[in-house]
Amino acid sequence: MKHLLNFAEFLAQASVPDDVLNKTALILCDSIGAIVGGAEELEVRSLTEKFSSRSHGPAIIIGSKSLTDIKVAAFLNGTAGTTLEMDEGNQFCKGHPAMHVIPAALAEASVQKVSGKKLLTAITLGYEAAARVGIATSLRPSMHPHGTWGAIGAAVAVMHLRDANETQIYEVMNIAANLGLTTSRKTMLEGGTVRNVFAGISNKMGLIAADLVQVGYSGDRNGVGHVFGSVASDSFDDSALSDQLGERWEVMRNYFKMHSCCRYNHAALDVIEALQVKHPSMSTSEIKKVEVFTYGLAVELNDPAPRNVLAAKFSVPFAVATTLINGSSGVDSFTIDKVGDELITKLASKVRVFEDKVMSAQLPNKRPAKVKVYLKDERILEASTETNRGDWADPYSIEDIKSKYHSLTKRSWSLEQSDDVWNAIMRLEKVEDLSELFDAL
Repeated sequence: MKHLLNFAEFLAQASVPDDVLNKTALILCDSIGAIVGGAEELEVRSLTEKFSSRSHGPAIIIGSKSLTDIKVAAFLNGTAGTTLEMDEGNQFCKGHPAMHVIPAALAEASVQKVSGKKLLTAITLGYEAAARVGIATSLRPSMHPHGTWGAIGAAVAVMHLRDANETQIYEVMNIAANLGLTTSRKTMLEGGTVRNVFAGISNKMGLIAADLVQVGYSGDRNGVGHVFGSVASDSFDDSALSDQLGERWEVMRNYFKMHSCCRYNHAALDVIEALQVKHPSMSTSEIKKVEVFTYGLAVELNDPAPRNVLAAKFSVPFAVATTLINGSSGVDSFTIDKVGDELITKLASKVRVFEDKVMSAQLPNKRPAKVKVYLKDERILEASTETNRGDWADPYSIEDIKSKYHSLTKRSWSLEQSDDVWNAIMRLEKVEDLSELFDAL
């Protein structure tokens, strides 16, 4: 409990360095892109229409021109942001902190008079809270990490915007720990699209937790440690909450995604792309089989015939096959028509995934993979990588991230609007109010 108390004190009083705020602004841009892109999916549009018609308020449903209640906006934006599997993540907490924090923070900021720096600081601290709780716990293997510790990050961000003290921060973390979901890991493997709403619910629960604290509700004295050490997990490393606190910022250890699928696919897809560049004349019709050697978590994603788009995004065989055939691992390679494509299905059936225990032992710092492509003329094309592109060890450039952002926002916005939002976010640290950002959105 001592570490949690110290952590709450830090979150209430922390001064965030400029370089960390700049990184948070980049994460915010990337997350907005993921939300706008995801908002165009049919089921998200239908969900937005159903919920927005029932409520009214000041908060923006990003990717539409609708305003709604802040809790509804947080839920819908968080849901949209996870749908395409293009939102950033943190390999050390095995999850996606930003998308569990940003929708709640933006919704709260729509009813508060706060500066751009205050918003970025709130997101940074919410991310820190979510990620460190994720790092401290080892969720049961049957659980999906989305929707579990994310509400804690959302609640901390909201409470920072409300100028909470350390006692309130401590209380809201313990309350939010009790408002997580009992998520099923099978949803991602079987294409249970309820999984896409987990982050949205966490954002909504973060706002509810903040309200509960402010009207006098309380949690158990060490709710975070108990829930994530005895309920959702059998172990919780309290010291992770204060390890290098104020020196190591979790937003600085994040990763960005260019492949529109689960990150456990990404190392193999990085290798596939390298092979395509090295062997531009390689024809998929000449492929006899493909072997992928990687770490254990990725080997779990071995369904060669996924039933829908979500399941396809969590299938190494499908991801490899669609990338080889389409020459891309972007959003357009993971659509329902691609799931039913006979050529992709046939090639996916030729992909085998194997665990390399040496690779598994390199987690979480590295995410390795080796791919062997066997051709009918008996040639074997082979390549490997020690880590995914896009993480702290091999980052994408700002230009790469902006290009991805534009590729997602163009599903709904003009290039002019897309640029306006990007520029407004990148100037946030220097502005006293959020009118430019909200006007652009």
